[in-house]
Amino acid sequence: MEKKKFEGFDFVEGGVCAAKGFLANGIHCGLVHKALTDETTTQANLPPEGKQKNDLAVIYSEKPCAAAAMYTTNKVQGAPITVTREHIRDGSAQAVIVNSVNANTCNADGVEKAKAMCRLAAEALKLKPEDIIVASTGVIGQVLPIEPIAAGIPALVKGLRADGNTEAVHAIMTTDIQPKEVAVTFNISGKVCTLGGMLKGSGMIHPNMATTLTFLTTDCAIDAGLMQEALREVVALTLNRVSVDGDTSTNDMVCVMANGMAGNTEITHENADYEMFKDALYVVLMNLARMMARDGEGATKLIECFCHGAQDDRTAEIVAKSVITSSLFKAAMFGEDANWGRILCAIGYAPADFDIHAVQVYLRSSKGEIEVCRNGAGVDFSEEKAKEILGEEEILVDISIGMGEGSAIVWGCDLTYDYVRINGDYRS
Repeated sequence: MEKKKFEGFDFVEGGVCAAKGFLANGIHCGLVHKALTDETTTQANLPPEGKQKNDLAVIYSEKPCAAAAMYTTNKVQGAPITVTREHIRDGSAQAVIVNSVNANTCNADGVEKAKAMCRLAAEALKLKPEDIIVASTGVIGQVLPIEPIAAGIPALVKGLRADGNTEAVHAIMTTDIQPKEVAVTFNISGKVCTLGGMLKGSGMIHPNMATTLTFLTTDCAIDAGLMQEALREVVALTLNRVSVDGDTSTNDMVCVMANGMAGNTEITHENADYEMFKDALYVVLMNLARMMARDGEGATKLIECFCHGAQDDRTAEIVAKSVITSSLFKAAMFGEDANWGRILCAIGYAPADFDIHAVQVYLRSSKGEIEVCRNGAGVDFSEEKAKEILGEEEILVDISIGMGEGSAIVWGCDLTYDYVRINGDYRS
């Protein structure tokens, strides 16, 4: 999938290892549950070479980092979130330890196991447990066995390297089909800085903070409090504007570590350098968000919904999210059916004030565009041309409300037979 480019930012390889001073690795330590023996799940998780799927990853900075994070708003939260909140309360961290397969959620000993992961990683990295961010993803409600993790951490840490991002990103995948990594370079105070990241997310994705496990690293020097504010603003425009299925996970987390090794003057207040850093964060998270939507469980299409002409940005966001989360609309996109009535229906029940009689809708792709609705009513269009447009991998739904200058972009995917198949036997 092609990345969205922005002036002033160059894409580079390396993901979480692209920035100076960051190393990573991922291994198979042997965490299992029955779902991983199912043919569909196994095929979704096997790396290209067909070896056993990695299930444990580490990210390490050669120097201490400023750290910031955001978490799920689900009332049920994984034990790793409790521990990570405590560890980065002081705005600092130096490493991440993360496992897939088991979410370590709704377990009586969950916090104990999450702290054990931090302790084991800290011992191997010669850090303090409080320097470690911990995360888990996978099946909820199964006790996390610490023994495979304890046995695997020495080899995991020994294998840390500057190109270990590939092994690490495969370790965090669950039902993801494709690994998701983005990194960019940009200029701060005359210094070339890099910000990169990796993301897992395919199902249980809904715009309610933060929709995924996402790990970001940068060699830019920036105050932890300012980085937290930048993260909050950018997540609202990216990760919180993605929906696959309307479910918000219990373990969602996005964290960023900044080690300052690019040598720029530290960003300590909101100025032009801060805006540049925030823009870099947007470029990375927006592209990761698009990748997540395209890799939604069973998805065949990325759907981008652009709503404009609203009285404010919030109204536009509400309308666009209403469309992108409509199961009937998503099913129509899978069927390549320009059933614009489903779009109008979803716009109509959006909890926002606007004149439905001013609404205009276009469907676009690389094959062209068609207008399907004007002034809240249908217009004549070629069904054959519509089918051709909707046959592409990336579809844009353009909605004009005709009231003001507010706008918003959200991302989703189609709803396919495979989504039900994947989730019908995920655990059994």
